[in-house]
Amino acid sequence: MRRADPSLSPNTPLVVIARSGSKRWVAAADRAALKLGLRVGMPAAKAQALVQGLTMIDADPVADLATLERLTLWALSQYSPVVTMDPPDGIVMDTAGADHLQGGEDLMLSGLVNRFRGRGLAARAAVADSWGAAHALARSTNRETIIISRGETAKAVNRLPLSSLRLPVEIVASLRTLGFATVGDLAATPRAPLTLRFGPEIGRRLDQMFGRIAEPIDPIRPADLVEVQKSFAEPIGAPETIEKYVSRLVRQLCLELEKRGLGVRRADLIVHRVDNTLQSLRAGTAKPVRDIAWLTKLFRDRIEKIEPGFGIDKLSLTAIIAEPLVDVQSASSLMEEQVTDVTPLIDVLGNRGGQRIFRVAPVASDVPERSVQRIAPTADEIGATWPLHWPRPSRLLPHPEAIEVIALLPDHPPVSFTWRGKRRRVKRADGPERIFGEWWQRSSEWVAVRDYFVVEDDAGERFWIFRSGDGVDTETGSHAWFLHGVFA
Repeated sequence: MRRADPSLSPNTPLVVIARSGSKRWVAAADRAALKLGLRVGMPAAKAQALVQGLTMIDADPVADLATLERLTLWALSQYSPVVTMDPPDGIVMDTAGADHLQGGEDLMLSGLVNRFRGRGLAARAAVADSWGAAHALARSTNRETIIISRGETAKAVNRLPLSSLRLPVEIVASLRTLGFATVGDLAATPRAPLTLRFGPEIGRRLDQMFGRIAEPIDPIRPADLVEVQKSFAEPIGAPETIEKYVSRLVRQLCLELEKRGLGVRRADLIVHRVDNTLQSLRAGTAKPVRDIAWLTKLFRDRIEKIEPGFGIDKLSLTAIIAEPLVDVQSASSLMEEQVTDVTPLIDVLGNRGGQRIFRVAPVASDVPERSVQRIAPTADEIGATWPLHWPRPSRLLPHPEAIEVIALLPDHPPVSFTWRGKRRRVKRADGPERIFGEWWQRSSEWVAVRDYFVVEDDAGERFWIFRSGDGVDTETGSHAWFLHGVFA
């Protein structure tokens, strides 16, 4: 939750107040307010009486819903073809056909939560077999990310509170009066008496949570989305039939994109099955394209992943991300040197999943681990270069690794060093190259320095090592030695 006033101290408790008629209650509270004992649902008058100097702002449901819609459209473009809002504060996604593009479920969830945190928003994310289970776990646990293995839903939700079932408040209150406290208590009770007293809603929500009945997601779609569809009077299921109609949809999509002068960067194929469930496939490209043959190939390579079940009654192909595409005349080999286009290879590798395709580019920083950044493989050159007056290793370690060194301080290179349990005698050395800390980044680097040496052992292997500090003043560093890179 963002603060209403940036001038407020981080320790100032703040709550959002919702109202219905004359009733006013706490709809949301920041961490400072929660630490003081305030809770969501607490009457506003009680919260104000408990905490002196409490900042209260009125809820704006219309603005909240509009913001949630924008976040949902962003998630549609970034994470999954099947995304919709889960009001008042959630987004639900079917990531079965797209999580591999994020490196798997673990990386997808951690990346999602971190991106929200980077914007000052607290978020929790859960993956489960059903919408109901994921909804409950994300709201009823304190973990930022949680992944429930297939078939483990019943065990995971057994101890969750009744409020996680998405039941009306009145029904939850009545169930608590009868002695029910958790989902497991309710699930172990015979269904007929509950239905007779409360109606079918309890049974329906339990079945949705445990995945016994389908709860289809109606995907959100922006107004200007380029989408083509094909409905079938008789369900289809044969791979060759699916491939035929996917090829036709790709052709239709490319024609629509051509009318608008656009090329597709990310396309989603959504398969609507007769059992009211959805499957999805996502294909991305490194640059805008509307090449019918190439887009067809990207989907054809993955059609075997489609499980038609009892049949498919509709196919939808959507250009989730489309960008302007200008036709450019190809260069003649007689006039200009031809440049090999590697974007088809990037597309093939990127759509296989399990890995992120990037290019390494320099950053204007003398500190080695900060002098590298990952950029898109087809991004333009950024103009920065690495220092050329001293050699740099072909492989920079993710983090400097501590080594044991025998050396004469302050300026002499090591005589020998031990790295990963192996002692190496130094035959040749060059240095030191002194690198100063970036004092404008953090105060701890005001006087910090590193002295780097290029050393070669008696086996001919070359390493990039450094001493933390100038070798004299301990304020400049610990004088410990580290190995930071390896030369080819």
